[in-house]
Formats: sequence, C-alpha cells, structure tokens
Amino acid sequence: MSGWLAEGVSVVLLVLVLVCAVVRPWGWPEAVVAVPAALVAVLTGAIGVPHAWDEVVRLAPVVWFLAAVLVLAQLCADEGLFRACGAWLGRWAAGRPQRLLAGVFGLASVITAVLSLDATVVLLTPVVFATAARAGVRPKAPVYACTHLSNTASTLLPVSNLTNLLAFAASGLSFTRFAGLMAGPWVVAVLAEYVVFRRFFASELGTSTEPRHEEAPRMPVFALATVVATLAGFVVTSAIGVDPAWAATAGTAVLAVRALAGRRTTAGKIAKSVSVPFLAFVLALGIIVKAVVDNGLGTALARVIPDHSGLLALLAIAGLAAVLANLINNLPAVLVLLPLVAATGPGAVLAVLLGVNIGPNLTYAGSLATLLWRRIVHQHDHDVDLGEFTKLGLLTVPASLAAAVVALWGSLQLIGG
Repeated sequence: MSGWLAEGVSVVLLVLVLVCAVVRPWGWPEAVVAVPAALVAVLTGAIGVPHAWDEVVRLAPVVWFLAAVLVLAQLCADEGLFRACGAWLGRWAAGRPQRLLAGVFGLASVITAVLSLDATVVLLTPVVFATAARAGVRPKAPVYACTHLSNTASTLLPVSNLTNLLAFAASGLSFTRFAGLMAGPWVVAVLAEYVVFRRFFASELGTSTEPRHEEAPRMPVFALATVVATLAGFVVTSAIGVDPAWAATAGTAVLAVRALAGRRTTAGKIAKSVSVPFLAFVLALGIIVKAVVDNGLGTALARVIPDHSGLLALLAIAGLAAVLANLINNLPAVLVLLPLVAATGPGAVLAVLLGVNIGPNLTYAGSLATLLWRRIVHQHDHDVDLGEFTKLGLLTVPASLAAAVVALWGSLQLIGG
C-alpha cells in the first residue's frame, strides 16, 4: 500500500474507533469496533504484521498490570472498603458541604493514586452520591471532583492510570524514582483544582444541613492491609528488577482466594472485573495508533516537539499533549507521543504524562474515564451541563497543568532525571 493511502486508511480507522468508543452504539464494548479495525489495518498493509506483533508484545505487560489492578479494585469494593470510606467521609463532613468537598478531594486523590482512576470513577462516584444524600448536601461539587481527580490525581504512581503504565515503561525510571519525581506535581495540581472548585461552587458550598445518623460499616482491615502490602510490593519488585505486575497479581490473588472462600464473590464476577473487552480494546488501539504514527503523524509531530527538558520545553510538551488528548483522547495521545520524546529523557516523558492526564478535564472526550463518569452520573438521574463542564475545565486545566509542570521541573533539578 502506498504511503498516502496507508496514512488515510490508518487515520480513518483511528477516527472510527474513537467515535465508537465515545458513542458506544447499541451499548457495544469498545473492542467490538477496535479489534476488527486493527485487523483491517494489518490486512490492508497499513501496518505490517511484524510491527503489529511488536506493539502487542510491548503493551502486553501493561495490559497484564492493568488487569490485575482492575480486579484488585473490584475485590476491595466487594470487601466494603469504599462503603466504609464513604461512611467515614460522611461522619467527618457532618453536613458541611465545604468539608465534604475537601474530604472527597483527599479520598479521591488517594484512591486514584493507589487503585487507579477506574476505581474513583466506577466505585467511588456512586459512594459520593450516597454520602451527599445522607449528609443532605448537593452532590454536584463532590461528584464533579470525582471525574476531575480521576484524571488530575492519576499522576503520582505508575499504577494510577493506564497512561502512567505506558510512560513508566518508556521512562526507564524505577517505581520509587517515578513517584518521587511526580509527588510534587501531584500535590500542586490537586491543590490548584481545589482552589478553583472552592470558588466555582461557592454558592453551593455556603450552607450546612443536619446529616442523617446511620450505623457505620466496619473498615475491612484485611483488604486495606493487602492494598498497603501490594504497594510495598511494587517498590520492592521495581528495586530488584522484577515486573511490578507480579506484585499486583499477588495482592489480587490473596484477596481473591479470601473472597472466594468466604463466598463474597464468585469466579464469574472476578472474571468479569478483568474487563477483557477493554484490554482487547487497548491492544487494538495500540496497533492502529502505531499505524498512524508510522505513516506520517510521527514525522509531523517530531518537527514541533522540543528536544530538550528545560522549563519552557516541558511546558510546550505538556501543552501539546493536553491538546492532542482532547482531540483524539488521552490514550491514543500518549501512544503517539511517547516514542517521540523517549530519547529526550524522563523529564519529557513525564511532561507528556501530565498533559494527557490533566488535559482531559477540558472535554468529555478527553479520556475514557470521563465518558464513563458521565454515564454513571446519568444513571443517578443527574444531568451534566456541557457549558458548565467546559467552563470548569477552562479554569482548572491551565492552572493545574502549568503548576504541575513547574513542580516537575523543580523535581528534576532536585532529584535529577
């Protein structure tokens, strides 16, 4: 296939896959369109079989890690960890909307960082709705916080987001060094979001109510201890050169065996939480994006990406990543950009990560997590106003992204890349 034709086919397939991922016609999983599209890319010669296979091999450890974390988060939910956190949050807020928002910011940031953004969107958002109802507080501000923090707060650890796993593999950093460099950006980005939220939702946060008093569920200590041990396992395995996916798998296995023995879950439910269609979607999308990059996009972007890691260069890289994430979704954006900046060093890789993680708060289509959050909000009979969502994003994204990049540059000066 000629170059221009291969480029055209690749772009059409990518657009088709992204549109179907956003719209999900007839409720189809994303993989229903993505997998056949990847096969079309291979069969038409838009990407060669060896290159497609190399992409699958490259993404396989990332997909394995993602599967383990998804199951771990679901098992924690089955153990009652999120319900217990919601009950604690309600008691702490005591009917005061400002305290509830602050509590959601803290809880969602930690859950996103430790158990991934999917846990915040899928498992914490319904808990926040219930907690706000019990506290007699309007849910809009804390529920909006769930989607913003599922993106912004996913910058801390390699396990926090699929984009992080990809960046972690490209950066050459250890688990602890990655976390050390991203700790500053994580803190300042979340704080910038909180400041904007307090001002944006000031009218809704100015009243107090009398909360309903209910018996608090018990904190599942075993599940909490397993999560902590799994995090420690990430550090240890990374330090000795073992894939951290083994630690995630071990923690998941411990909770799974206990849950199965106690009949709190079933093998079928565990298998469903693996989300095989989504994992297939990730692999298929990787092949299609690889085809687009190889057929011209990579060359075009390489002309505008800075080849150094100064502060202005990092700001430019992060800004480009944020724009691209909102145009084609953050997962394709990170797949496109990482190969182009990897040679520049870890600083450029992490700047891309900040752009594709924080940038998607600007539009619905910026990340799959935001699209999923929107469906969950609609299931709770709440509407999301596009204008309000976009206005909030225009206020939060530039402030939090710029602050995070400056903090990253500072971390690189202090710690080194």
